[in-house]
Amino acid sequence: MKKLALLLLATFVFTSCDKEVIKADAYGNFEATEITVSAESNGKIIQLDLTEGESISKGKTIAQIDTIQLQLKKEQLEVAKSIIYTKSKGVLSQISVLKAQKETANTNKKRVEALIADNVGTQKQLDDVNGKISVINRQIRSIEIQNAGVVNEVKKLDAQIKEIEYQISKCKITNPVDGTVLIKYVEPNEIIGFGRPLYKIADMSEMLFKGYISEPQLANLKIGQEVTLKIDAPDGMKEYTGKISWIASQAEFTPKIIQTKEERVKLVYAIKIAVVNDGSLKIGMPGEMWVSN
Repeated sequence: MKKLALLLLATFVFTSCDKEVIKADAYGNFEATEITVSAESNGKIIQLDLTEGESISKGKTIAQIDTIQLQLKKEQLEVAKSIIYTKSKGVLSQISVLKAQKETANTNKKRVEALIADNVGTQKQLDDVNGKISVINRQIRSIEIQNAGVVNEVKKLDAQIKEIEYQISKCKITNPVDGTVLIKYVEPNEIIGFGRPLYKIADMSEMLFKGYISEPQLANLKIGQEVTLKIDAPDGMKEYTGKISWIASQAEFTPKIIQTKEERVKLVYAIKIAVVNDGSLKIGMPGEMWVSN
C-alpha cells in the first residue's frame, strides 16, 4: 500500500512538471501622470486647504501666500501716479490757456486781413499778429514736450502697478488639474520661496499600465488594440479591459527590477496601456497583460 501511494505521488509530480505553465504576455506596473505644483511667489503661507489622498477639482484655490508687502507697494505706486496726474493737469491747463489765446489771435488775424483788403489795415499789423501766433505755437509745443515726459512717467508707473498685480495674483495657488493629492510638502505659516514644491497631484481616474514585451510579440500588437489587464485580488485575479496607447520604437534591455537574471540580457519594448480606474488601481501596483484569455 505504501509503495502504491509513492508511485501515485511520483506520477502526479511528473505529470504536473510536464505541463506547460501558462504565462502572461507582459508584466509591469501601473502609473499615472504626476504633476508637482510649485510656488510662484515668495512669502508666508496664510491659508492651505489641502489633505493627502483627497480628490480636488481643477481651478480650486488651494493656498494663499501673504500679500501685505505687495499691497503696500502697490498703494505707494498709486499715490505717486496720483501726484503725477495732478502735475499733468496743471500742464494741460496751461495748454488750454494758450490755445484760447491762439484762437483770439487767429480771429484778430482775419480782421487785419480784411482791413488790408479794404486798404485800411497795414502789413505791420498782420506781421504782429502772425508773430504772436508763432510765439503761442512754440509755447504750446514746449509744454506738450514737458507733458510727454509726465505721460511717460505715468505709463512707467502703470507698468509697475500691473507687475505688482501679477505678483499678487501668483500668491493665490490654484489647482491646475482634476486629480488626487499624492504628497503635501508644506504646512500653514511656513515661509516659502519661488519654485518651492507645494504638493504633488495625479489624475487617478485613468491609469497607465507600463509593461515590456519581446520582439516576436510586436507583430500581434498595435495602438488602440484592447487587451486584458490583471491584478491580484483576494479571490484570485481581477480583470480590466485596457487599450494600448503607446509602444516604444526602440528596444531596451529588460529592467532588472522585474525580471530574472537570465532574462535581463533580452531586448524588450516598453508598452503603455490606458485603463479606467475603478478605485482599486494604485500607482506602482504590479499587474499582468494578457492579449487573450
